[in-house]
Amino acid sequence: MTTPSNPATETTTGPAPKRATAKRATAFGNRQQLQQVLAFAGLVVIFAFFSFASPYFLDWANVKGILLATAVTGIMALGATFVIATGGIDLSVGTGMTLCSVMTGVFLANLGLPLVVGVLGGLAIGALIGLLNGLNVSYLRLPPFIATLAMMMVAQGLSLVISGTKPIYFSEVGGFDQLAAGELVPGLPNAVLIFFVAAVIAGVTLSKTLTGRYALSIGSNEEATAISGVDVRRWKVVIYTVAGLFTGLAGVVMASRLNSAQPGLGLGYELEAIAAVVIGGTSLRGGKATILGTVIGALIMATLTNGLRIMSIPQEWQKVAVGIVIVLAVYADMLRRGKEA
Repeated sequence: MTTPSNPATETTTGPAPKRATAKRATAFGNRQQLQQVLAFAGLVVIFAFFSFASPYFLDWANVKGILLATAVTGIMALGATFVIATGGIDLSVGTGMTLCSVMTGVFLANLGLPLVVGVLGGLAIGALIGLLNGLNVSYLRLPPFIATLAMMMVAQGLSLVISGTKPIYFSEVGGFDQLAAGELVPGLPNAVLIFFVAAVIAGVTLSKTLTGRYALSIGSNEEATAISGVDVRRWKVVIYTVAGLFTGLAGVVMASRLNSAQPGLGLGYELEAIAAVVIGGTSLRGGKATILGTVIGALIMATLTNGLRIMSIPQEWQKVAVGIVIVLAVYADMLRRGKEA
């Protein structure tokens, strides 16, 4: 004789939990889309405000300047998105970018290596920085804040030591400046085109590859990810290395844009990159990330800085404004996480 099923049991152990999980996933997706819409709306408001505040803001030369500034910060932010998705943080992206610029200068200007080799060398230095960060976090079990803070100081010191505290100029390196300033697409600097292509690659990597899936999984629940058979330590190293590649790319683009490697640059860029990531909807606690949001966040940071500068706001007040934006971004992330809980 067949025992009748218990509907209450089916509700508890069967379809209901699946429906609840699906509802939570849908709710988060809606909130993430809302965050991106709000971020984009904020960008439009900021852009409109500065357009009315200064007649020079909408000048195409100034708009290109905004896009060029966005390219460097945005490329760094793309890499930081992967690290933050794991629940980590990377404070070394700013000075790491500078070290990559300096090493690119050493390869091209000092050693006279071919252009392609020098550029690949700069990318490799960025990957090495990420690799070391990943090893320190995964195998030495250092907190990401401490591991990347130490790398930030090491990269800053090495940049000054290797360059002799003097800029390295690329004036005799033919074609290097065109990597950023050239225009494969008329009217659009190559640096911006590189940023958009990098964003597409980052988006595909985050959503379609194991690197992205494991980054989000580790950030959501590292212990459960490890129990499921994933080598969390190895994948953290991979993720930090991928982030380092974006840092290296940002360094090459920055060097090309300035046509020089400036060893004194770097500090403060990491905060703008992290703020861009959080403004766009990626959670500082990990598990939730969006590349489109990061692109919008980078545009907001560059537009805000440029607008304040073109209005002749003193630099100290520009820093105050950026700091306020960072506080608001983190607070918005806390509110978002509170609603999820």
